[in-house]
Amino acid sequence: MFTKKPEPGESVTKMGERSAGEMKTPFTERPTTYAAKSTSPSASKMVPSIIGEDLSITGNVTSKGEIQVDGEIQGDIHCGSLLLGDKSQVIGSVIAEDIVVRGRVVGSVRGLRVTLQAQSHVEGDIFHQSLAIEQGAYFEGKSRRSDDPLAEVKAIPPSLSRADKPAGFEAGNGSSTVTTRAAE
Repeated sequence: MFTKKPEPGESVTKMGERSAGEMKTPFTERPTTYAAKSTSPSASKMVPSIIGEDLSITGNVTSKGEIQVDGEIQGDIHCGSLLLGDKSQVIGSVIAEDIVVRGRVVGSVRGLRVTLQAQSHVEGDIFHQSLAIEQGAYFEGKSRRSDDPLAEVKAIPPSLSRADKPAGFEAGNGSSTVTTRAAE
């Protein structure tokens, strides 16, 4: 419809037609999000770490980048960005800047931006800067807004055990909650 006549000497190529040197397929070229690490890698350019449905982890999981969990983790998760899939199950605390929950969490959640989607099930306190809860999401616990919920975690010394903490102190560690619930 809107075409321009080629000038003398210009080559004409049809849409979708490329020379052999220009052929790029998903197998020969990786998207820019999967580019090799540069001198200063950022979390947004890293490949997400995926914990599949058939994987069960007992212990803490830590990453500077993004984690997608579809399996089960019995321990704490600390990362830059976290996506908990439909069939995910986390028994422990979750700490990340961005957290999207579709699965089940038993323990505290700390994040700048926390989203509980319709099929999510969260039992524990949520410390957040921004919180979105979709209709149909299950949430049992306290929600507490904070300007910097992640800084509060860094202020707590790791050597401080549960017995040493003053009454009413909440460290955001859901593991004691899990122990109590398991005994019931």
